[in-house]
Amino acid sequence: MTPREKILQGETTLGLEFGSTRIKAVLTDREGQILAEGGHAWENRYENGIWTYSMEDIETGFRACYAELAADVQSRYGVPLTTIGAIGISAMMHGYMPFDENGTLLVPFRTWRNNNTGAASEKLTELFRYPIPQRWSIAHLYQAILNGEEHVPQIRYMTTLAGFIHWKLTGRKVIGVGEAIGMFPVDLAARKYNEKMVGQFEELIKDHAYPWHLTDILPEILYAGDEAGCLTEEGARFMDPTGTLQAGIPFCPPEGDAGTGMTATNSVGVYTGNVSAGTSVFAMIVLDKPLSRPYPEIDLVATPSGKLVAMVHSDNCTTALNAWTGLFDEYAKLLGVEQTPDELYGRLYRKSLEADPDAGGLLAYGYYSGEHITGFEKGCPLFVHPESAKFTLANFMRTHLYTSVGALTIGMEILKKENVRIDRILGHGGLFKTKGVGQQMLANALNAPVSVMPTAGEGGPWGMAVLASYMKYKEAGETLEEYLNRAVFAQTESETLDPQPEGVAGFKAFLERYRAGLKIEQAAVDSGLAEHE
Repeated sequence: MTPREKILQGETTLGLEFGSTRIKAVLTDREGQILAEGGHAWENRYENGIWTYSMEDIETGFRACYAELAADVQSRYGVPLTTIGAIGISAMMHGYMPFDENGTLLVPFRTWRNNNTGAASEKLTELFRYPIPQRWSIAHLYQAILNGEEHVPQIRYMTTLAGFIHWKLTGRKVIGVGEAIGMFPVDLAARKYNEKMVGQFEELIKDHAYPWHLTDILPEILYAGDEAGCLTEEGARFMDPTGTLQAGIPFCPPEGDAGTGMTATNSVGVYTGNVSAGTSVFAMIVLDKPLSRPYPEIDLVATPSGKLVAMVHSDNCTTALNAWTGLFDEYAKLLGVEQTPDELYGRLYRKSLEADPDAGGLLAYGYYSGEHITGFEKGCPLFVHPESAKFTLANFMRTHLYTSVGALTIGMEILKKENVRIDRILGHGGLFKTKGVGQQMLANALNAPVSVMPTAGEGGPWGMAVLASYMKYKEAGETLEEYLNRAVFAQTESETLDPQPEGVAGFKAFLERYRAGLKIEQAAVDSGLAEHE
């Protein structure tokens, strides 16, 4: 069957993901081959002390992304996109979107990037004896309660960005388990929110006498492979105002970018791990047993099929690196040199391979926002050039690649102390698009082999399309892990890079400098120079 025939007959799946800087759509066939793509660039805003995206940005960005996908289908195959076999929605993890009885958003969307829920996070972690990161929905809700915010009594539903878009398209208030566990702790065996912790939370807030119970305002939990509703007529028009797309298309459960990253790298089995590196960076390791105790640096989350996962999440990764690359691009254009983004990034990234192993004594922090692993509620991007350092372009680029995974590496040290077994680590996301560079830097940083698949640059939307394929095309009784190995990755080869001894030693020296220099970063934050207008 040709790609055109697959599109006409609906033998396709669509993954849509709201990333931090781009909304992306990928249309695939049932084997995961990409047929068409669409995208829309957007940026978060810092308003009234909150990192957010406006509802207008969310809705118009979503439609623009889908419109570009539909135009790509028309351009490539000469046919309109009228139907799709199955659809999945993904987005940046967790955050806070509370709605009233009329479905109106009560406060602007509070994203994962906010680090202003420290009091709530600390209190709930102590109460539950279970790590509750600041970006989790329940931390945002309890912080709003502690703040005495007026909207709290009006809440009738609370969800994440992925859950919101799914609700708009299908009318179903559901969420995938990998995303649900970042809203409130989940009893994975019982397939429901942890009853003991729900009771503890209700007792904690009982004096407020709110007209809601926690389980009434949380979405229903679904697992990979479950059917999660169909595209309604209203949803079809929201998605495609031209009226071309037909209603009735089935949806799989919406997931966060952690779940799509695990799927995209075939890292859903025990002892597998993946590192997703873009605006933020996180490592996901599938566990065979719980950790010995809670750690504030480690989140306990789940695969889309409900296996326990240890997650190390750093709020800052490539934002500063991208900003510096943009500066070099501006200078190149001043000289009359035009480059594609791939050419620009490729040249600069490859230059870092010529650097001194320790990056020549330079230091940088890409803290555009706070960084919970190192204890920062706010950040200030910073580059430090000691007089004795070797200030070369190669060392400059290696410094910014190293610092992109600096905080992540500190968090990963905890898993080593816990003797967590990791058979393989796969990298995906923008940091790995230039072959062999980000991959080698991460291998040196973790002192472990790192593999990258040809799909490394596809990331979340492709992984979401694969989850939609699993729901629609799985065989009876087939697990997600079995499906991925059989139907998607059977012919996929990965490239593995081992850590280099001199690179491992060099990164170790850099990390010592990174730790020592945190007092410089703190001084920059305390100075107020990074305060947003």
